[in-house]
Amino acid sequence: MPTDKLSKTVDQVVSNARKDREQRDTGYRAKALKMYPWICGRCAREFSQQTLHELTVHHRDHDHDNNPEDGSNWALLCVYCHDNEHSRQLDHQYGSLTEDKTKEELRQHPFAGLADLLNK
Repeated sequence: MPTDKLSKTVDQVVSNARKDREQRDTGYRAKALKMYPWICGRCAREFSQQTLHELTVHHRDHDHDNNPEDGSNWALLCVYCHDNEHSRQLDHQYGSLTEDKTKEELRQHPFAGLADLLNK
C-alpha cells in the first residue's frame, strides 16, 4: 500500500474516532460523568481515568429515554452495584425464587452430613 494511501486511511480513522468521541460526549453518560464525582453512589468506590469504564449511569426510574439535562434521573454506580440494582428490580417485579420457602429451608447446613462421614 503506498504511503499516500496509508496516510489517508490513518487520517480517516483518526477523524472517525474524533467524531465518535464528540458524539459520545453529547450523550447522557458523558454528561453524567462531567456533572457528578466519579464515585459509586452505592458503595462509594472511587474511580480514576483508568477504571472509569467500570462506572455506569443508572436511570433511577429505569427509563433509559428519560434523560433530563439536570441529571435528576441519573446515578453513577459501579458495574457491580448497577447489576445488583437491576437484579433487585427483577426480584421485585417477578418475585424471588426463595419467596415460598421458610427460613429453615433457606438456611444452609454445610456440615450436615459430616459426622456420618467421619464415623465411617
